[in-house]
Amino acid sequence: MIGAAIGHLAFQLNQQFKSNFQLVEDVVVVSNLIELDGSVAPNATNKLVLTLMNIEKDTLPFRANAEARGRDERVLQYSAPLFVNLYLMMSANFGAGNYSEALKYISHAIAFFQQHPVFDQHNSPGLDERIERLALDIENLPIAELNNLWSLLGGRYLPSMYYKVRMMTIDARALTGQVPVITDQRHGVAR
Repeated sequence: MIGAAIGHLAFQLNQQFKSNFQLVEDVVVVSNLIELDGSVAPNATNKLVLTLMNIEKDTLPFRANAEARGRDERVLQYSAPLFVNLYLMMSANFGAGNYSEALKYISHAIAFFQQHPVFDQHNSPGLDERIERLALDIENLPIAELNNLWSLLGGRYLPSMYYKVRMMTIDARALTGQVPVITDQRHGVAR
């Protein structure tokens, strides 16, 4: 589901770029910038790259465990959905001769997400049905943290923006228990 969420954001950006710049091929990819062996990821050259940097549990939303009635009048209890935040780096990975292209694409992408900060089933019908909504917030990183982040990536700084994608819901719908319904035989009322 995480791949579907990030893939949807890339799809939305690609549709915007194709419309605005009359592009034929995708310019936005979901990828690492650097391969595990230290080489540049081949599909990330001259692209706007979306890279998952971190996943964290969102502790604010709380929903009680869901319940439903089974066929035998038992109450089925399901695990509560998990809310996670995704930290996403959007990097303009264009060579030195294309630096102006890097700035153009990242500027347009930032503007697009500023105009469309929330994706849900109503405004984005292609969104995976398991995803309730995605809300993007820009995260400002101090220079020291940004330096650490780029060191972790194994590369040199590229024009980039760091986003927190909120309200990613993972709902396994795992059955956690069955509780029999007690009825009052005299009045036929469930208790």
